[in-house]
Amino acid sequence: APPRAVAPPPPVARPAAFTSHPRSTVAEAVGAFVTVFHSPDGGEAVRTLPNPQRSGAPLVLLVLEQYDGWLHVLLPERPNGSTGWVRAEEVTVSEHTYSIVIELGAHQLTVFDGQQVVLNEVIAVGTANTPTPGGLYYIKELIQPTNAGYGPYAYGLSGFSEVLGSFGGGDGALGIHGTDDPSSLGRDVSHGCIRMSNAGITTLAGMLPLGVPVQVRA
Repeated sequence: APPRAVAPPPPVARPAAFTSHPRSTVAEAVGAFVTVFHSPDGGEAVRTLPNPQRSGAPLVLLVLEQYDGWLHVLLPERPNGSTGWVRAEEVTVSEHTYSIVIELGAHQLTVFDGQQVVLNEVIAVGTANTPTPGGLYYIKELIQPTNAGYGPYAYGLSGFSEVLGSFGGGDGALGIHGTDDPSSLGRDVSHGCIRMSNAGITTLAGMLPLGVPVQVRA
């Protein structure tokens, strides 16, 4: 059976102590699709993105900037870092103060709420032959894996492996998930995904909304 999308907790108002910290803006589709353009001029559409996603999760996009009724967004498509413009009328917008930083060499994942660290864990990352690519991504979906080995939850990211066009019946998308082999944590053992403890991913599943930026660093 395919993995099922899990509804993440809704965005909540942040405490006043965090109001001066950077916030992220997330666009969520309101219709059956979102139309993507090269520029905010209403020219020819370059693609449409379906809503919901294949997993059943709502289509969300990380907003990079806003301009006169248009949103410049990071796209969950190849190549990594692809962007486009969508009409503000096709989405609803919310904000949050969460972010994730992944340090590949240090095998560390740190979750922030504003500037406050809320979780720090040792992780496993990709091997030399199937590395975890660096860059800016975002959490696009939360699912409960049906395959053994992936722990209780997995976050699908907007990025993809740069050496695998497909993997395990999927499209080679990157993810953050638990593991049934905690001895693998702290090592370069995966096909590009980030593994963390089952306790850690369970904590995040009850905390993070969709659209959280994920910065992967060397």
